Amino acid sequence: MNEQTLHLVMGAVSIIVAGLTTAIGAFGAAFGESRIGSAAMDAMARQPDEGAAITRNLFVTLAMVESTAIFCLVIALILLFANPYTAGLHLQ
Repeated sequence: MNEQTLHLVMGAVSIIVAGLTTAIGAFGAAFGESRIGSAAMDAMARQPDEGAAITRNLFVTLAMVESTAIFCLVIALILLFANPYTAGLHLQ
């Protein structure tokens, strides 16, 4: 396997892994956010007087869960655009 073929294989693997990273990160964040929202609605239904405190905690928790998806996006962008294995690839 010559060097150019190796770079092409590493580029293809990087694209596939970037797609999987984004997909799994988005699925995990969506699943987590839906469970958090459901629990918050259940808590507000049980204790309507605590709605403001529950909502505040809900938004803080949603921001933390969403940051996981953003980290997955950053990793995917690094794999696509700043990958050291494909940095020297020059197609002719």
